[in-house]
Amino acid sequence: MPYPFVLPTTSSFSFSSCLVCESHPSLPLQASTHRGVVRDSLKRYKRLPPASQAPALSDVAAALQSYLPYLFAIDAGLSNKTIHSEEISVILQTAPLIEWRPTLSGSPLPGPLYQTTTAPVGTAERQTAISTATRHLLDAASIYTYLSARADCLPQQQGQTPAALPSPDLHPSTLRAQRALALAEATLLAVLKDDPYPAAVARARNPHDTEWMYKAPDLPRVRAHLFARLCLAAAEHAAQAQAAAGALGGRRGSGAGAGSGSGSAVAVADGFLRYLEDLRRASRARACRFFGIDAELGGQTGTAIAWLRAGLAELGVERKGDGGKGGGGLKGLRKEWNERREDKKVERGLDWGADGGRLEETRVIEMLEAKWTKQNDTMLTQPIPPIGPLLAQMPSGREIHTIPPFQPPQLSPEVLEEMRAPPDRSDEFGNYPSSDEETTVDPSPVGASSGRSADYRTGTPGYF
Repeated sequence: MPYPFVLPTTSSFSFSSCLVCESHPSLPLQASTHRGVVRDSLKRYKRLPPASQAPALSDVAAALQSYLPYLFAIDAGLSNKTIHSEEISVILQTAPLIEWRPTLSGSPLPGPLYQTTTAPVGTAERQTAISTATRHLLDAASIYTYLSARADCLPQQQGQTPAALPSPDLHPSTLRAQRALALAEATLLAVLKDDPYPAAVARARNPHDTEWMYKAPDLPRVRAHLFARLCLAAAEHAAQAQAAAGALGGRRGSGAGAGSGSGSAVAVADGFLRYLEDLRRASRARACRFFGIDAELGGQTGTAIAWLRAGLAELGVERKGDGGKGGGGLKGLRKEWNERREDKKVERGLDWGADGGRLEETRVIEMLEAKWTKQNDTMLTQPIPPIGPLLAQMPSGREIHTIPPFQPPQLSPEVLEEMRAPPDRSDEFGNYPSSDEETTVDPSPVGASSGRSADYRTGTPGYF
């Protein structure tokens, strides 16, 4: 389940207020116009109810794709680069002041793949959704790779250190963490595409689906071992993301929000760090499950059960019978309440899956453990080995994706030629805050606490 990022909002901005383009006088106006379309798209998206936001993402993406070629044209002019062998002369007159609202907290994200109140999604539709999501995640990883390289260079060009950046969202470590996270999630989707067990657990709770009653999930043995190594690779990427994000100062309080607690002024939100930890745990637990499936298919039911128990240990879940507390008392009630709350989120299309898939994987493992333990107790009676040696012999992860290099979009030669004409109007639209519902927060030194989520203002050309 991908991390539910919140889309940022931004203030209005006029490029002609801080730069001129002698070679293409209309470039600042065109860039301001397309940036205004992006801002309006973000505002419309924010005003939609949660269930209607997912279809509107395509409008935001289209606006960004139209705007980026103009932004990269300005960037090329500031960096003395050419586009289609044509020089663009951009002169920065004053440092740009742009107000925007970066965030790394939870946001609504609909979940159609495992609905429990309607008929299940068809196989073809599910495969298409997963393939599309994988492509987007790999594109995101490519963009984060590009941005982290740019973020490494910009402070050096301005005689600053990365710590002087106005927001943790712009820090190279944060960008590298998001690159590793996108790659981890894309790797897990390669497993999810052919993993029948999460869907089987969802179907067992869905009164509109009866397939689970007569058809057991089928998974070839070779693929079970392959999927286990893919999950281990995803866990390694999640650990890399966790280390990169933690390099900014680490957790600032157990369960606290982004602005609470003490510690580094540039630390990322605690919710993001928790998600990375949950994703790492869930990925390793999923690998244990597939090793268990591989063992069970080979007739080693006792070893398979041990792998499932190792998975529960990775998730931090106590089993029934471990100390007599795992499935009863307050812990049992709390677990049942969390499961019902997660089901409600799926039904309503809200921010489900923000635990990195821990609850979903716990359900799958507990279902298999109950089934195999019953079989072993009544028919096979194989000994169950300790989990320590099994975890010690885990192989390394196996990669499946290669991140393609990001190619900045460029304006066509025809558009560049048209912008040699002088602008037909001004792009001075006034300065409006980053959101209609919020008043503009005066810029303050990074790390100053104002009791609310502050807007950041930057004068760096690369942060338009």
